[in-house]
Amino acid sequence: MNYFLIAGEASGDIHAAALMAQIKERDPQAQFSGLGGSMMAAAECRLYQDYTHMAFMGFAAVLRNLKQVRRNFRIAREALLAEQPDVLILVDYPSFNLRMAAFCRKHLPNTRIVYYIPPKVWAWKKRRIHRIARLCDEVLGIFPFEPAFYAQYGYRCTYVGNPTAEEILSAQRSVSETVCQRSGLSAERSVLAILPGSRENEIRHCLPRMLEAARRFPDYKRIICAAPGIEDGFYRPYMREDEQLMRDTYGMVSEAKAAVVNSGTATLETALLGCPQVAVYHLACSRLIGLIRWAQPLFFSIRHFTLVNIIEGKEVIRELIANEFTTEAVAAELRRLLSDEAYTKEMLASYEHLHSLLGSQPAAATAAAIITATR
Repeated sequence: MNYFLIAGEASGDIHAAALMAQIKERDPQAQFSGLGGSMMAAAECRLYQDYTHMAFMGFAAVLRNLKQVRRNFRIAREALLAEQPDVLILVDYPSFNLRMAAFCRKHLPNTRIVYYIPPKVWAWKKRRIHRIARLCDEVLGIFPFEPAFYAQYGYRCTYVGNPTAEEILSAQRSVSETVCQRSGLSAERSVLAILPGSRENEIRHCLPRMLEAARRFPDYKRIICAAPGIEDGFYRPYMREDEQLMRDTYGMVSEAKAAVVNSGTATLETALLGCPQVAVYHLACSRLIGLIRWAQPLFFSIRHFTLVNIIEGKEVIRELIANEFTTEAVAAELRRLLSDEAYTKEMLASYEHLHSLLGSQPAAATAAAIITATR
């Protein structure tokens, strides 16, 4: 079988590579091609484009890189026609992937289309659910409430487990007890972990305020968790000599007293690792967009913005979004996380409940079983 995968970001590259490994176990003759990153390439996927040329976030970034965006679509179209895959597997990255699904449905009608990690239609752009159902043969969700949401519209979605929860469980088994020693930290000095995001633009906007807030707690070592695909040199201009950059994110978050996290999958990872956190998110024109808080019901189907709070259905972690994301607000929440034991104890209890909601089902293996069942 010939499988074509499209992942446009670092997390998608990781999830796609894990899925490929599980498909290979069930289909030893599997051939892989697509658009993705180094993890997929290491799993023997023939790459037509690297995701580092695709990960543009926001309308302004897309406009600035419109020539490259158009080139990416052309590369993907030509690759699909050249490969004539038996199965097209879309991994997150909705704006791009839904267009490619439409192209595939029109020009390669015999290709089976599977959406693994579908768009978060339960949060916003709810109308996309109809397009997804029309274009895809299988929708494999990673949140336990997604099947019920799709069923409301008469569509089918299968919960296969959460890959982030699976990765965290695996990481916790292998996290070394000597993380602090390897990072040069003493056992007596606690850590504040800074997770500024996975894209250069969001790091550029978030990291200075995150660090400025953390610097108000000089008794804590500040560790910046670097993202895959971002060179160390990109972070250096924002850092002081007493601040450290590390790539063992899971290890450092596991050791941290608290974390400041750019909203996204990282908030879920931090929760599953059991680290108290505050979530932040930068938006351009933040004062204007701050109106979202009162206008939220008009645009969103949810009351919260971070995955932890969405899954739990309540505010487990503080969300500092748009105009609320200030150095003072981050510092105030950090102070509470570091000093209010009852507050953090309640947060950690909610984390345990989160674990139970996500379950222990192996996402990649379950998805691979479904994908390879029909050949």
